[in-house]
Amino acid sequence: MDQQQIKALGDELYNSLVNRITVKPLTERFPDIKVEDSYEISKVMTENRVAAGEKVIGKKIGLTSKVVQNMLGVGQPDFGFLTDGMAYSEGEEMPISEKLIQPKAEGEIAFIMKRDVMGPGLTVADIMAATECVMPCFEVVDSRVENWKIKIQDTVADNASCGLFVLGDQAVSPRSIDLRTVGMVVEKNGSVISTGAGAAALGSPVNCVTWLANMMGQFGIPLKAGEVILSGSLVPMEPVVAGDYMSVSIGGIGNASVRFV
Repeated sequence: MDQQQIKALGDELYNSLVNRITVKPLTERFPDIKVEDSYEISKVMTENRVAAGEKVIGKKIGLTSKVVQNMLGVGQPDFGFLTDGMAYSEGEEMPISEKLIQPKAEGEIAFIMKRDVMGPGLTVADIMAATECVMPCFEVVDSRVENWKIKIQDTVADNASCGLFVLGDQAVSPRSIDLRTVGMVVEKNGSVISTGAGAAALGSPVNCVTWLANMMGQFGIPLKAGEVILSGSLVPMEPVVAGDYMSVSIGGIGNASVRFV
């Protein structure tokens, strides 16, 4: 795919984000599109956000659990950039009716980095040593692609279906807990809707962050000190609308909650 096409598609997805309109799947229109093309498209989309005043504050890996992969028919994780325009605080209302198109909420564990790391070739031990703390998180993903009809190339181009996220107000050292066995309980409007464990995401959330660091390293992108790294959902995605209230509890880490408006 040439640079002109890449720029046009990145601009199209940014326009979709700003105006809350969906686009036809890229993989339908460009059957030969590669993941590498999609990453370049996502960079254009992110550069447009930065040009509009946002700041990159982290990275994310998505589609880490087999449950979510099967829901969407995608066979590998995706990856993207987080900006300060996506971030909300614990207890703050999240305006999905103004910001998103077809949102779905996921419970996750967020990693906060204390030093830069750059793949490829990083190990789990490298990531553990470079992590300041882990925190409970809700990510609210959103696809600019019509009806979530995505293949891996579509979601990578769409900045890993990034929407908005909220971090809980507790943080713990990743070395003080077993991230493989931590349990997660998600409630929606007062009822438990899903449960999961750390092992649901590539065997452990730290495996996910290691995969992400090594994948982004192939494109010359480090995980930087101070960045928020979302490690992927441990539970199925849940569609949400204005008026919903969700909470997540993660054993040994803490809680996060969000009210949608």
